[in-house]
Amino acid sequence: MKVAVTSQNFRTVTGHAGMARRFIVFDASAGSGVAEVTRLDLPRDMAFHGFAGGPHPIDGVEILVTGGAGDGFVAKMAARGIRVVRSGQPDPRAAVEEVIRGEVTPPLPHDHESHGDAGGCGCGHAAH
Repeated sequence: MKVAVTSQNFRTVTGHAGMARRFIVFDASAGSGVAEVTRLDLPRDMAFHGFAGGPHPIDGVEILVTGGAGDGFVAKMAARGIRVVRSGQPDPRAAVEEVIRGEVTPPLPHDHESHGDAGGCGCGHAAH
């Protein structure tokens, strides 16, 4: 199973998944552990927030792990056959391992007013 992780710095799991352009892709095949297979560093127009549609380099992964994503992003990914998992685990490999075990660290609290999306981030939590 292929799992992508949003990681703008290629070191930690980052949020704002709709704006992400950098992903670490892991293979989490049964019995073989978790292995990094590639890193994607995409141009701005490939961030899903403004993506025009069509094929995307993230297509083919089954799960996308991120530090934060709004419901609209989750719906867009579901339409592509990708399940989004929000995680508070900062280490990309550890985050994937947690998802595989079904023991996901809850996402960290975040500011709901700083996203420039008309007063909220769309994550489903009430603004502070």
